[in-house]
Amino acid sequence: MTRPALVVSPDDMNAALPRVIVAPITSKGQALGCRPALVFKGKSARILLDQLRCVDKARLLGKLGEIDPAVWHGVMMQMLD
Repeated sequence: MTRPALVVSPDDMNAALPRVIVAPITSKGQALGCRPALVFKGKSARILLDQLRCVDKARLLGKLGEIDPAVWHGVMMQMLD
């Protein structure tokens, strides 16, 4: 199954390692403080920052676009604090 995800690992790490850290993106899911809502490609979605995982770069199919870090970065840093 293919599902969209946001790459949250830093660019320098992504360049050096064969894996990236991602957060799944869904159009469903319960509203929680750790799941920022956004509109992406004209659709309402949530970034599931509570479900971070590492995936091999070979599993990435392509880039769908970009999400402004202002939408999610502060939430993720607060979770890790």
